[in-house]
Amino acid sequence: MRFTYASAIPVAIIVLAAAAPWLISSYELNLMARFLALAILAIGLVLVWGEGGILSLGQGVFFGLGGYALAMHLKLVMLDPGDIPDFMQWSGLESLPWWWVPFENPVCAILGVVLVPGLFAAGFSWLVFRRRVGGVYFALITQALALAFSTLLISQQAYTGGFNGLTDYSTLLGFDLASDDMIVALYWITLALVVVAFLGVRFLMMSRFGKLLRATRDGENRVRFLGYNPAPYKVIAFTVGAVLAGISGALFTLHAGVISPALVGVVPSIEMVIWVAVGGRNSLWGAVIGALLINFARDEISSAFPNIWLYGLGLMFVLVVSFLPDGIAGLFAANRSGRMAHLLKTLRPGRAA
Repeated sequence: MRFTYASAIPVAIIVLAAAAPWLISSYELNLMARFLALAILAIGLVLVWGEGGILSLGQGVFFGLGGYALAMHLKLVMLDPGDIPDFMQWSGLESLPWWWVPFENPVCAILGVVLVPGLFAAGFSWLVFRRRVGGVYFALITQALALAFSTLLISQQAYTGGFNGLTDYSTLLGFDLASDDMIVALYWITLALVVVAFLGVRFLMMSRFGKLLRATRDGENRVRFLGYNPAPYKVIAFTVGAVLAGISGALFTLHAGVISPALVGVVPSIEMVIWVAVGGRNSLWGAVIGALLINFARDEISSAFPNIWLYGLGLMFVLVVSFLPDGIAGLFAANRSGRMAHLLKTLRPGRAA
């Protein structure tokens, strides 16, 4: 196998991430873990958007479903027998809603992180794709879904915690989430899941399924003419992306200590797409870099200049779309194929462009 810079980048990312516990403080490690959790969602978007051509502006919905599924368990384990969460008491409820009860069991909560977003995405996408809805129309539908989901969470104060969401929990399976040992352990778990997600999606992309998914992206009518039904392939890709978003939401909830409507609405869902666009929607490692880069930039810039972050993010997106359509990963792809060298030659003094 010929060595290329692009092939070395994923290895370099893993090596640097593995060394992080010995190089940075507990606070910075927790921050790094949050952003690695978000990278899992970005990996799923590469499959959905980059490989499948399905622009989803509602990934925040599945991120939220996974986060809330785990947060419900974390809230319940802190209660004495017979008690209900504080926001339910304030809203006048006297007993725990029936659909909260299964999440008292940690196994059910973990399964819920995967199954709730996965089943919802499968049902939703099948209803949409079987009617051949796609392109801009699908993007608008998913955006409306994100808006409806965040509005529902805010309006159902008694059941979801309303605008504040679910917070104020401190233990997982009896372990203190704020302890240094637990922070390191959760970091390793997150990093391992990033690697598993990376390898799993890469396997799908290289399989027969991946080839048919790309063929559907590039010419859906041709695929249909050859005797294949594109809908199941798109449904599977969308469902896998939703499951990865749910896992991302659950991990982020553990690291951040909160899940709320502000993290799952329209604006966060659009930001998720921007991460992948900046890194490269056709590159798994590019999506990871994009998620880490933008979120670290957000943490630094929004702390110093909170009023200009969204303008800066919008400007970054416009610049990438205009001058770097393949994202950061496109620079290395261009170098590997020789296009970058050709471009540099044409820009040398004394040569015609």
